[in-house]
Amino acid sequence: MTATTLTTELEAINTLLDAAGESPVDSLDSSGLADVAAAKTLLSEQSRVVQSLGWAFNTEYDYPLPPDVDGHITLPKNTLRVDADNHYTNVDVVQRGLRLYDRKNHTYVFTESLKGNITFLLDFDELPQSARHYIMVKAARIYQARILGSDTQFKFSEAEEFNALVALKGAEEEQADHNMLTGSWSVARILQR
Repeated sequence: MTATTLTTELEAINTLLDAAGESPVDSLDSSGLADVAAAKTLLSEQSRVVQSLGWAFNTEYDYPLPPDVDGHITLPKNTLRVDADNHYTNVDVVQRGLRLYDRKNHTYVFTESLKGNITFLLDFDELPQSARHYIMVKAARIYQARILGSDTQFKFSEAEEFNALVALKGAEEEQADHNMLTGSWSVARILQR
């Protein structure tokens, strides 16, 4: 039967289990099964690692960052990283937990709204197929290496992981709409002078 839907989290978990020669499960609510719990944890960990790089599908630009009544800018709970736009020269913000901190003025208090670029951690079912596939293959390779430690199977899965990364980067290029003037940090720095 041909797959006609995006890879589900259950399918990804079963791929990890299969890579280590373990039996598939019918649901993610397989409480008490240590292998399933380990596979879910690893898939989640690798999803976070991959998404933290920042891709077109999980990064938003010119995102409004308004202070609350106390002057604090609280970030959404799924914020992986944030950077204020470069034209805010009176502040130097960094993320500390889920709040912005101004290193230049040594405070969590802001007197104006900012805009910035935010990279979000998305649920597995919100990811595009190329990201789901890459995360699944990468997690399966790591899971397999941890459980079996087989060099032969590891090398085969490493090639699969590389191909999945190439596909993800290809999809990224199509979605990101990069160009030489707006998609390059080095060119942007020169233009801002």
